[in-house]
Amino acid sequence: MVLVWLVLCVALVLFELHHMAFYALFVAVGAFAAGIVALVAPDSYGLQMLVASGVSVGGVVLVRPHVSNVFHRHRGGHVAIGVHGGLVGQQAITLDEVGDAHQVGHVKLAGERWLAFTDGPKIEAGRSVVVTALRGTTLEVWPVDMRSIEAPGGADREHQ
Repeated sequence: MVLVWLVLCVALVLFELHHMAFYALFVAVGAFAAGIVALVAPDSYGLQMLVASGVSVGGVVLVRPHVSNVFHRHRGGHVAIGVHGGLVGQQAITLDEVGDAHQVGHVKLAGERWLAFTDGPKIEAGRSVVVTALRGTTLEVWPVDMRSIEAPGGADREHQ
């Protein structure tokens, strides 16, 4: 029965890593505690279930609110501020070819993958670009080494 509790514990931890809701984590802790009880009292299934249930419910009711609150308040890494989250003016890297609005590509910005397009010539993968505008959830970008070149339509990207 120890092995069953440990397999359940690992499965719940893996599930929790995918969802990060902090429910499965405390049920996993309960399963682990039941596994310890199973080592000491292998034939006491009722006690194992009681410990698993008690530790799980106790963790969800007493500890989860605090853990969840701390987790959601923690803002690690780059925090964008300002209009449009401060994305305009930020530099990104193209992950694949970025074309016009009909041939969008992807860029990596602040550790996240974003849809992107350009009003200029196609931009190949691996190029550094600057975000010039935001349209919905799609970034308009321009190659960094071409920022001072006049863009189609007569607007100078350096001054937008």
